Amino acid sequence: MTLNREASPCWLDPESPAPDFPDVELAMQEPDGLLAVGGALSTEWLLQAYRHGIFPWYGPGQPILWWAPDPRLVLYPDQLHVSRSLAKVIRKGRYTVTLDAAFNEVVAACAAPRPGQSGTWITPEMHEAYVRFHHEGYAHSAECWYQGELVGGLYGVAIGGIFFGESMFARATDASKVAFVALVRQLARWGFGLVDCQVHTDHLARLGATAIPRRVFTATLEQESHTPGTVRHWMFDEDILLLSP
Repeated sequence: MTLNREASPCWLDPESPAPDFPDVELAMQEPDGLLAVGGALSTEWLLQAYRHGIFPWYGPGQPILWWAPDPRLVLYPDQLHVSRSLAKVIRKGRYTVTLDAAFNEVVAACAAPRPGQSGTWITPEMHEAYVRFHHEGYAHSAECWYQGELVGGLYGVAIGGIFFGESMFARATDASKVAFVALVRQLARWGFGLVDCQVHTDHLARLGATAIPRRVFTATLEQESHTPGTVRHWMFDEDILLLSP
């Protein structure tokens, strides 16, 4: 993406002690959702961003780009869709799932170039920031294992009753889906009201995600992001994959 300073809606001072993001309704239509450029990836900046429905996404050599797309892809935990084939994979018990057992490794796997891609948006700076966020209790990972090997997973941010998904990966068939299903079921048990999936993908739509207007998403944030959170280090309940699809 080529950036033009004059076309960007807002440039942020990375030295500012308190981030001051513009209203998300000022985000650009093209590219969809680009709201601001610059700033920092400290805990203070990230917390302020997520609480307002904003997330960072940028490539190597670019300044930090902050996004708030419209519409927003979300998943309500009670609308999780598990296909018959995926339910069969889960019942077979081929995979083992864990929470917060290998956060650094999950982010590294998500950062690895995908087939047909030469680079990644998870820069070393981004990786470091989210590992720090994890140590502070805000970022979490779900892992999928096969015979002791990490074969899939995802990571994201939890604030109040919302989980903001960031990225997922799979090295074995359905591994990331199994991790996602287990995570959503656990979030539902903990009373989470929403999983933010950011932008549309067919993969997430098949799991039950749906697009909602940005204004509806931000209104939900105002309610859910201030509800009590869960423990800092997450663990799955033992029966979570045994639940009926």
